[in-house]
Amino acid sequence: MRFIIAKNIFENIISSMQPFLEKKDSSSITSHIYLEVINSKLILKATDYEIGLESYVNDIEESTDGKGTVNGSNLLGIIKRLKNDKIIVETIDNNLVIKQSRSTFKLPMYDANEYPNLIMNTELNILNISTISLVNSIRKITPAIDNNNPKFELNGALIDIKNSKINFVATDTRRLAISHLQNISNNESQFIIPKKAIIEIQKLFLDDAKIAYDDTNLVIETDNSKFFTKLINGKFPDYERIIPNSLKYNLTLPKAMLIDSIKLVTSLFSNIKITFSPNSMVFESLDEDTESKTQIDIDLNISENFYLAVNAKYLLDFLSMSNNENVVVGFNESNLPFYLEDDKFFTIVMPIVLDK
Repeated sequence: MRFIIAKNIFENIISSMQPFLEKKDSSSITSHIYLEVINSKLILKATDYEIGLESYVNDIEESTDGKGTVNGSNLLGIIKRLKNDKIIVETIDNNLVIKQSRSTFKLPMYDANEYPNLIMNTELNILNISTISLVNSIRKITPAIDNNNPKFELNGALIDIKNSKINFVATDTRRLAISHLQNISNNESQFIIPKKAIIEIQKLFLDDAKIAYDDTNLVIETDNSKFFTKLINGKFPDYERIIPNSLKYNLTLPKAMLIDSIKLVTSLFSNIKITFSPNSMVFESLDEDTESKTQIDIDLNISENFYLAVNAKYLLDFLSMSNNENVVVGFNESNLPFYLEDDKFFTIVMPIVLDK
């Protein structure tokens, strides 16, 4: 195998493949990137068996067909140090050799024939939504996906395809985040995408792509790349029973005012209390050792006082993902879960229970 490629093109692709490599065991072939040249086209693959990426490059010169593997982390370390000029890459004996000007680097290869095959089941169900809609929907719920929960199904996002809409759902047991789209033509189904895959999808896909799935895999494919992830095999909690049927109050509030007030009182401690009265809102820290407090004069059109006690991170996560100047805060009474809504995105938050 031999090819010449621009340094910036090669570096960008090798960088994008780093999250898909086995990091804990550098002796594993899955710590390697697979490279193959076929008919003047370069194919690169990276996978840790759970998630994978395949990329295709036509911008190569003086190519000779062949294949090889190389440790992905070591390869990136070399490429980053080179000048922004063309690079010669070739296999010699059992090494991948990288040359630029008078510099030469050799990295040992594994047997490319032993590299895992990323080809998925071809009988996949097409998910008929735009890529940008998918990315925007999962971006909003990403902060609510749990980390390392013993209930492994919570370490991912549920895609719940219903008759009239598609719900994108995540929970860390303290909050439930849901964004939704209209379902035009997809059959009803459910699957859970791991958090790592959710994060990588947001990095990789900005243009239109073909999205498909079966019982075990999700595949997203463009002209230049193919991404796959194994799905989480589990049953997501019955999230719909958490959604309140009615709310006593729905207050439309300025997002910027909420963000400024919350940040003002959370510089030292993240748990806060917000008191709603007919003509004002008071934000105060729940830190027992210090006092942080601010008041906003605003006509809320309510008849009695209420308060919400909460970890401010949950509020700021929601507000950072909202698109409009105003958001809706809904609640029934103090110490009960409350509701945050912005267009087709809402979050239900468990409060910190305070003695009344």
